[in-house]
Formats: sequence, C-alpha cells, structure tokens
Amino acid sequence: MPVIATLVVGADGSTTNKGNSAGVTSEIDRSHFLQRRRTADCIIIGGNTARTEPYHRTPVPVVVISRSLINPLADNRLAHCWNLSPSNALDKAIAMFGPRVHIEAGISIINELLLHNRIDELELSITESTGGEDKIDIQELLNHFTSMSETTSQGTRMISAQR
Repeated sequence: MPVIATLVVGADGSTTNKGNSAGVTSEIDRSHFLQRRRTADCIIIGGNTARTEPYHRTPVPVVVISRSLINPLADNRLAHCWNLSPSNALDKAIAMFGPRVHIEAGISIINELLLHNRIDELELSITESTGGEDKIDIQELLNHFTSMSETTSQGTRMISAQR
C-alpha cells in the first residue's frame, strides 16, 4: 500500500494564508481531502501543522513529529507525539498502524521524505487562491514523480502523481 502525501497550494504556490491552509483551500479540495483521509491507517503531521490546523478530532491515529515534549493534540485520544525523524516516524507508524499512511505535513517533512524515496504518491490540489505565505515551487515538487493525472473542478486543479 502506498504512502501518500497530500498538499493544497494556491495558484502562486502559497501553502498558507493567514497562518494555515484554510486560506488556500477550496470546497472541492476539502471534500476530496476528507474522502481520501478515510482510507488511511494513520496520518503523519509536523508540530507546526498540529498547532495551526484542526487535528483535534481525526478518524484514524495521527502522529505528530515534534521535538517538543508537549503534545499539541493532547485532547485527541488518537494522537501520538514522537520525537523522531520523518523516515523513522514513518517506519514506526507503518509497524503500529498499517501501510496506508497519509502525510499531511508541511513541505519540509514532505521534502525530507521525498529525498529518501519514502513517498509513493502525491495528491496535490492547486486552488485559485493567491497572496498567501510559505510559497513552494510547484513544478519542483512535481519533478519527483514520473506519472501524473490531472482534473479540474470548480477552479481547483487536482493532480495525482506517482513515482
């Protein structure tokens, strides 16, 4: 089963707007995101994602990769906080929860896992939003993958990319 990274960006590559992804997402992206999430054995996020995004209730276990000793999702009974590298956290998550892992972390964790060939698929949504922060080079990200399919719905491009 694949390890799937999920990311939403604005048309200008911004990954956040006013501090979180809500400013760059769209209704169709959110719908597809939640549908895909239900197929995961677990979710991996970073500490910053845990502090800025709504992960207090998840349908499956969520692993927070963080150097902090304080679990930012202490109110989520399915949350685990691990001070591990992304690759080691992925290995442990697969062993504990199963092979269908969704990486919903920020670009630094995604890039580290890509560097180590640990992500099999990318589900990238590109919305019409612009003017946000934390911009990435969309094409550089897609260059890590060999095959892609794309659909557009309600102004949001949805790209499924595989290694």
